[in-house]
Amino acid sequence: MPRFYLPPEACKGDTLLLTGREAHHGAQVLRLRAGDEVTVLDGAGTRLVCALKGVSRKAIELSVRSREKIPRPGFELTLFQAIVKGKTMETIVEKATELGVSRVVPLITERVVSQLDAERSESKQAKWQLTAIESIKQCGSPWLPHIDAPQRLSDALKPSGHFDLAFVASLRDGRHVRHWVQTLWSGELREPAQCPTGRSSGCVWIGPEGDFTDAELDAIEASGAKPITLGPLVLRADTAAIASLALVRSEVDWLTSTAPAP
Repeated sequence: MPRFYLPPEACKGDTLLLTGREAHHGAQVLRLRAGDEVTVLDGAGTRLVCALKGVSRKAIELSVRSREKIPRPGFELTLFQAIVKGKTMETIVEKATELGVSRVVPLITERVVSQLDAERSESKQAKWQLTAIESIKQCGSPWLPHIDAPQRLSDALKPSGHFDLAFVASLRDGRHVRHWVQTLWSGELREPAQCPTGRSSGCVWIGPEGDFTDAELDAIEASGAKPITLGPLVLRADTAAIASLALVRSEVDWLTSTAPAP
């Protein structure tokens, strides 16, 4: 079933309207017709099954047949990603969305090649957010991650201490993700029911081409992030991000599913 995105405020009624890019994709690319069924995601946990009422070149009218509210994941994951060159950053946002992150924070670090002014930062943020929207449509996630505006590492470190688990991909002294998750499970990582928000949280820090400097790694580790290794080979930034997120998600999901009932 084709998937489309509409923001929450546009999904409140029994009749929805797709316009712009979404309407063009449905009418001109997929060539949908009246009576066809589609899924609409609002990015805030609601999945709607709709039937097409009318199709034009500029708009598609939908009739809502059912609504399903999907709970937030019990473990929310944030990616702190140093900005990398070209379209690689888009790939990272896309794959991070598929892996279920709730937030991506683009970082400007010492070795970041693309230094952005305010106007370019705003443009990049909007483009990466659109990439995330396309990604939830592809994978079917009802939760759209928030893509922050690019920020300096020093600014990102200030509020980063609220995570139950924090990791940084490190080439110098890392341990396997499983070691840290199992070590911290009975300490820092709390059951979702014990958290003030009803959810536990984690984050992963990934450097740019050339990695973080030693001083930056020291600062990230001082904020509470545990150094993790991804093996003996030096990975590209996008590979490191995907591997780290997948490992953290897998280990936490496994421990959560095998934890004894209270």
